[in-house]
Amino acid sequence: MTTTALTGLPVGRGLLYLIVAGTAWGTAGAAASLLFAAGDLGPLALSFWRCAGGLLLLLAVRALTPRRARPVLPRRTRLLRGAVTGAALALFQTAYFAAVESTGLAVGTVVTLGAGPVLIALGARRVLGERLGRAGGAAVAGALAGLAVLVLGDGGGTVRPAGVALAVLSAAGYAVMTLLTRWWGRDGGADPAATLWTFAFAALAVLPLALLEGLTAHTARPGYVLALLVYVAAVPTALAYALYFAGAAVIRSATVSVIMLLEPVSAAVLAVTLLGERLSWATLAGTVVLLAAVAGLAAAESRGTDSPAAGGS
Repeated sequence: MTTTALTGLPVGRGLLYLIVAGTAWGTAGAAASLLFAAGDLGPLALSFWRCAGGLLLLLAVRALTPRRARPVLPRRTRLLRGAVTGAALALFQTAYFAAVESTGLAVGTVVTLGAGPVLIALGARRVLGERLGRAGGAAVAGALAGLAVLVLGDGGGTVRPAGVALAVLSAAGYAVMTLLTRWWGRDGGADPAATLWTFAFAALAVLPLALLEGLTAHTARPGYVLALLVYVAAVPTALAYALYFAGAAVIRSATVSVIMLLEPVSAAVLAVTLLGERLSWATLAGTVVLLAAVAGLAAAESRGTDSPAAGGS
């Protein structure tokens, strides 16, 4: 299977979209670290500006796109799908930030990104009828092992039940977003307009909490902060999520969840090269295992191995 009949997007291109999106997501963490160091902008305010800025950029791109190139869905359908995925996106981001604040970056990250593929695999099997197969199951297990080594190998962090619960809640939001995108993609429902509504509803959902935290940053380097905000809105948000939603519509959900584990790999590379953090054995070993799992699943997906989509999508 090389092309999905309903969306017309080749599977190979969908895989490439997801790889680029996962890598771009990883740069958001480094940009956020630089932002937090430059001023007092909080994570919820950053989440709001990320969604709102991404929405504005996507609207600008849409204005330059010929109307004939746009897939058309009924307005009510676009609104409904945007509201549901926007709520899932807001839950995913907000619960993750709260988990990190509660139980630390290492534990919050490994629980959120570790629980995500498990919940997605279970949901895809039950709701979409997608089977991983033995090779796929082994690749997911390997990816989770690599994630644990990558994130926790340097000493881990304090495990707090409330923070773990928030991380699982974040993973649930991510799972819902991924499964719905795949489900609608099977029906030929990959519509850029729905992505716009997703960002609009996500920004509205985060706005009340962001207002309580404070939307503006007090900083001696306003130009620097603004440039970082523009980058976060453009690359790991507008570009990455547009590619993510397009790719997730044509690739098996469990494969999507594992490929997106490239995010911590990208973040680890940037932490070493840009932020001056040391390259540890855990970073190196976890990265190698994760990349091997991603490469194995991508190869299987491109060949159609163990894929129920050959008979149903």
